[in-house]
This record gives sequence, C-alpha cells and structure tokens, in this order.
Amino acid sequence: MKKFFLVLIAVSLISLFTFSSAGAQAVKLRFQSTFVPGTWDYMWGENFVKRINEVLAGKVEIKLEAAGAVVPAFEILDAVNKGVLDGGVGWSGYWTGKNSAFSLYASATGGPFGMNAWDHVAWMFAGGGNELYRELLAKLKYDVIWFPIWSEMNEPLGWFKKPIKGVADLKGLKMRAAGLAADVFKEFGVSVVILPMGEIMPALERGVIDATEFSDPHSDMKLGFQDICKYYYLPGIHQPTGVGEVYINKKAWDKLSKDVQKVIELIANEAMMLNWCKAWKMNIEALEELQTKHGVKVMETPKEILVEFLKAWDKVAAREAAKNPDFAKVYESQRKFASKHVPYQRLVNPDYSIAADYYWKKK
Repeated sequence: MKKFFLVLIAVSLISLFTFSSAGAQAVKLRFQSTFVPGTWDYMWGENFVKRINEVLAGKVEIKLEAAGAVVPAFEILDAVNKGVLDGGVGWSGYWTGKNSAFSLYASATGGPFGMNAWDHVAWMFAGGGNELYRELLAKLKYDVIWFPIWSEMNEPLGWFKKPIKGVADLKGLKMRAAGLAADVFKEFGVSVVILPMGEIMPALERGVIDATEFSDPHSDMKLGFQDICKYYYLPGIHQPTGVGEVYINKKAWDKLSKDVQKVIELIANEAMMLNWCKAWKMNIEALEELQTKHGVKVMETPKEILVEFLKAWDKVAAREAAKNPDFAKVYESQRKFASKHVPYQRLVNPDYSIAADYYWKKK
C-alpha cells in the first residue's frame, strides 16, 4: 500500500506542472473498451482515461470507445497490436484462448493458493507478476505496452433462477462463465457458454443460458440480471482476483515523449488504488438496491461448493501446467509467492470475522 500512496503523491505533484506547450498539438489516441458504458467494468477504464486527459491536457487526448464501436470485444488486443486501435481497456481472461497463462491474471480460482485481491497485486508488483505478463506478451509477439489499472474484487458465485443447495444443483445448468473459471464450472457438469458482457442479458432472455456469473453487484445490476434471475449467491471463489488492464500500441507509445510516458505509468499505478477504493461504495449501494428495489434474494453460497471449486481448480490447473510451460511458469511464481505471503498475512492479521462479528453480527 505504501507504494501506491507514494505514487498518488507523485502524480498529484506532477499534475501541478503545466504539460502543455505553446503551439504544440496534443497527440490524439483512440481506445476501445471490452465493456459496456454505465457499468463499473467500463468506468474503471474511463477513470484512467479521464485522468490522463486531465493531467496531460495539451499533450495527450484519449477518446475511449464502447465495446464493439471499432472491433468486437474479444478482438481488442489484436486490434491494438495491429494499430487498428491506439489502445484498449480489457480483461486478460478474454485472451485465454491465445494462451491459458493469461487466466492466472484474470480468474484463477482460489486466488490462487489462497491469495486475495491485494495479495495478488503484491505478487504482480513485488513478486515478478508484471514482468512475467510482459514477457508473455512479447513471446506471443504482441507489440503493445501493458499496464494493470484495476484489481478485481472477489466475484459472487452468480445469478440463478432457483436456489442452489449444493454441487449437484449446478450439474446440467447452461451458464455463462469466462477464462479458466469456465473449465472449473465444467468440472461440475455445467454446460458453459462463454459470452462477452453485451451478449449475456440477451442470452438470459432467450433462454440460451439458465444462469450467469459476470462481475460485481454494480456491473451485474446495470446489465439487468435481476430482471430474470432472483437468486444471487455470494461469495464465490472461482474468481477472487483479476486484473483490469490497458494496452497501448507500441508505435503510438513511441511517439510520446519520455516524460509523458512516465506520467502515464504513474497514472496507471494511481488508478489501481483509486479504482479499488471507489468500487467498494458502489458495490455496497448496488447490493442494497438489488434487495430493496428489485426483490433479489441474496443467498450465502454453501461452503461445500466453495471447497469443491478449489478441488476442481487444482485439476484444471494441473492439466494446464502439464501442457503449457508458460502457464506452469506463472503458476509456480504465484505458488512460491503465496507460500510465504499468505501464511504471513494469516499470522499478522486477526481473522476478519472476529471484529466483524463483534460489531456487525452476521445476518
């Protein structure tokens, strides 16, 4: 956390200086998101873009397009690489088909190895995770600059039309999932359909899928899942971490001055912290609204399901590690980091339920 606060201070100081110069014309860049405007998943990328346009006014001007404006959501990384787009905002779970190692940054069940979102961020910035991501992009010959700008919170299990009492109730369901989490759901006999954000609600309405997981209460509510599915199960463990990211075409990046490049990097680091802080309030309010205005039944996920998800993930991860050395390399890096970090966190931090139960009895 100290690093993020120092970065925040640094960016604030930099913003006091005037980056515009007389007669100079701002470099105009066109970005596209994989997400739909109005949802938090769009807004965390929008926050990053707004901050750049504010701090680098006169130097850089970014226009952020919605999903599908230029290319389909799942084609953004390729479009940025080819220069069709100058930049993109997205989620690495969508690139799992290119290399399963991307999923370890997006939707690794169980953290992995017990890591929560901030543990995962610590691995990225202090445990070599960022370097391994950039190494993976280079190996796949993606000529892009990459920065993480958002750390996902633990996602709910999902939305269902009827109560889920145990693992057996998941079998046979047609359900939307993404990343390697989709393979974990398949271990339970779920008929998984992989869909981008904009296609989930139409699939629910037509009965193409019976249930869905997507993101957080705010984004889920904005997509309208509560109009069809009235049972919302929390917590989940299939996606406790995840990275929201920005990619910039290398040629477009090289046109920027070194000082502008450094400020963009600092803003990316700042966004990682500020987006996290802003999301809590929005999700708390959204969950309350889902219950009070939309009649959604917020249900506690049976512990049996959470434990079985970890067992299923271990099988999926072992298969992927055996056939993909890139996955194995990143996965081992996470295991080594978690082997020290997670036990330390358990030692120095009291169980969350101790103070929570003392002040706020579980309903």
